[in-house]
Amino acid sequence: MGTPLTLETRPRHRIAVLAFAGMAPFELGCVVEVFGLPRPELDVPWYDLAVCAETPDPLPAVGGFTITARHGLDVLAAADTVIVPGVADVHAPVSPALVTALRTAAGRGARIVSICSGAFALAAAGLLDGRAATTHWRYAPLLRERHPLVDVTPDVLYVDSGQVVTSAGSAAGLDLCLHLVRRDHGAQIANTVARRLVLPPHRDGGQAQFIELPVRDVVDDDGVARAMAWALDHLTEPLTVNLLAAHARMSPRSFLRHFARHTGTSPIRWLIEQRVAASLPLLETSDSPVEQVAAAVGFDSPATFRHHFSRCMRTSPSSYRRTFRTRP
Repeated sequence: MGTPLTLETRPRHRIAVLAFAGMAPFELGCVVEVFGLPRPELDVPWYDLAVCAETPDPLPAVGGFTITARHGLDVLAAADTVIVPGVADVHAPVSPALVTALRTAAGRGARIVSICSGAFALAAAGLLDGRAATTHWRYAPLLRERHPLVDVTPDVLYVDSGQVVTSAGSAAGLDLCLHLVRRDHGAQIANTVARRLVLPPHRDGGQAQFIELPVRDVVDDDGVARAMAWALDHLTEPLTVNLLAAHARMSPRSFLRHFARHTGTSPIRWLIEQRVAASLPLLETSDSPVEQVAAAVGFDSPATFRHHFSRCMRTSPSSYRRTFRTRP
């Protein structure tokens, strides 16, 4: 009989992240924060993170400091997950050496991930052809023009197509990293990491931020996503757990359990937060009285709207309007 595996001896998932000259440090910092910190309290084999670069020379970064990577592209090509947090210039050709390393990693079956403009490197390697992918909304037209075989989806936080995962601009990299943890270790571990980061396990904020996955076989959590998408289109209507469960094709009890596992909150609390979020542009750009805004986003009374708005935003609707009003 072999020696039983312990937490210390269980194999760890190898993640390689690219560093390059001229990079902004935020996206790299997101990857290091999520995957590079030891987390023995989670009792799972955490990741083995390597920062890689094409050169061992110090790399100038935005902000006036340098980054020196300990590993080269050979380590990146051999990793289990490869993360490209951007490219130095979206208008410049991608390095042939990086293209070769990405293709080698993908050919081995590695998971290939991009954050923000890193999608241009994946596209240059041909890894996005025939796939849905996203990038920062400012770069989406250029990505679509330069790589017409890519199904560019600019209005989502990230797109997961299985082996290849792409995210939108900088902060969406954190959403993507938490999603990878959720894929690898489950929702409970991802929620714990999110709490350590003082982040929601699933960032909401409207259809443009809703996580979009390619069409695939329906599993339990897809029912929750389907119900959430439907609810966002019907926020002004009376919505109940039974109605959402019906759209998820689950019993109310199963729906509550899967919704909590999927989002870390309850359906009613989530609906309230979505309605508050939907009220923000109305307060910012319209002259409508608060009573009309409350009705327009589905609250049954102005008092209920004010209560939940104050709880979510830590201010009143009127104070928010005075602060963030975009019209004279």
